[in-house]
Amino acid sequence: MTPDIKICGLKSADAIERAVRRGASHIGFIFFEKSPRNIEPDIAGKLADAVRGSVKIVAVTVDADNDELDEIIDLLKPDILQLHGSETPERVLNVKAVYGLPVMKAFSIRDADDLAKIDPYIGIADKFLFDAKPPAGSDLPGGNGVSFDWTLLRSLDEGVDYMLSGGLNKDNIAEALEETGARGIDASSGVESAPGVKDLAMIDAFFDAVRSARPQGV
Repeated sequence: MTPDIKICGLKSADAIERAVRRGASHIGFIFFEKSPRNIEPDIAGKLADAVRGSVKIVAVTVDADNDELDEIIDLLKPDILQLHGSETPERVLNVKAVYGLPVMKAFSIRDADDLAKIDPYIGIADKFLFDAKPPAGSDLPGGNGVSFDWTLLRSLDEGVDYMLSGGLNKDNIAEALEETGARGIDASSGVESAPGVKDLAMIDAFFDAVRSARPQGV
């Protein structure tokens, strides 16, 4: 079974077209000024219009307030909101109630204690995204090109729906899928030639590697 595949941090029409043509189930746009993948909502909306209906559109924010979300949702019209900051369970509930959209809550993982932090969100967030803890000195909550210990995910209840993120690329995706059996994966820096610059050949190589992999239990 091929997992859901999200290519995140997209900024160009050619990269979006290639990701969708190769079988991406989700495309992500990042709205966070410190990120090299940051994009303006109006530009993201125009790019998304070209593939709307053929892929799930994800808006990635970091502790955004309602004014910011209002603009993003109005211009992008996303299918899913990915909250990648320190949003509380109460904030997740509020966002869902105000905007009527499913929420994917991201968590940065280094050890078992980090993974346990999802507990208050179970039954509130519609899906989780597990990324690696940022390296020292990084201002970015994600997209740092580093992985975490995937064996930690063995302790998860099978009912926890998540996407695996954190430094995934063509060279490690087979191992990641074998170790975790993840039903969803997220790549960003692993398909870039430079921070924020998606590479079409690297996108192709990533999808080829996913297709060649044999997830756990398959």
